[in-house]
Amino acid sequence: MINEVTRIMTAAEYAAQYGLHRVGARPDLVSYLKQAWARRDFAFELARSRLQATNQRNRLGMLWVVIKPTMNALMYGFIFGILQGGNKPQDFPVFVVIGVFLFEFFTGSVNSGAKSITGSAALVQSLAFPRITLPIAAVVQQFLTLVPMLGVMFVYCMILGTTPKWSWLMVLPLLVLFTMFNTGMALVCARLTVHIRDFTQILPLITRILFYTSGVLFGVDRILNAFPVLVLMFDFHPIYQALQIARGSIMNGVEYPSFYWVVLSVWALAALIGGTIYFWAAEERYGRVD
Repeated sequence: MINEVTRIMTAAEYAAQYGLHRVGARPDLVSYLKQAWARRDFAFELARSRLQATNQRNRLGMLWVVIKPTMNALMYGFIFGILQGGNKPQDFPVFVVIGVFLFEFFTGSVNSGAKSITGSAALVQSLAFPRITLPIAAVVQQFLTLVPMLGVMFVYCMILGTTPKWSWLMVLPLLVLFTMFNTGMALVCARLTVHIRDFTQILPLITRILFYTSGVLFGVDRILNAFPVLVLMFDFHPIYQALQIARGSIMNGVEYPSFYWVVLSVWALAALIGGTIYFWAAEERYGRVD
């Protein structure tokens, strides 16, 4: 009589046979993005509710959205206006207002994006959903904050003597590209913070350095005219390009090279695609955040 030996199947083999998947397993990138898109309403409502909660905690509420960049523009404009003397760009008050208001969007996106995973530990550990929705919700929150800021910014520009014109509409495609770039940076910062908790302490220093070196408060061609190589490098600086396109679209008599749109588009796509892949690659790590 021939005895047949029955092999005991492993748990992994049982799972494969019945189509079971490990809890928290990272799906392929396409499936992951489809899942994130299916939860777009969740991301928007999360952003809206957090913005509302933030405003309710302050006595002046939504007014702080415009008070803060206004005070920054006044303070930095006064100080750097004195320091630059005759090297100030034309229409310097408008120049500073546009730079400070738009840079506030970048700073808010990367700072809130960096804390989106570690600051939502209970949510991350208790519910199954694509974690990418959290940093995206952080950027959406900053975009919702930016909308009233833009309205106030245009009012300031008109008060300071800027004439409304059709080119102001070019700010709309610019915001699309700038939001894509900020989202990519927020995704990178979100993952870095999970691996290196001290990154949140370093990030404000990084954004402050970028603030002072991105042409927010000075005209690159005037301050760095003795260093043509540095001036040339700014032609490939994404934040500087975004600010210059905005200034060229809004201000009177300000021009910018048309290829800035091409370079900024490349930066925006590279940041969004690279940031998405970089964040997705560590998806399984986020569920163990503590």
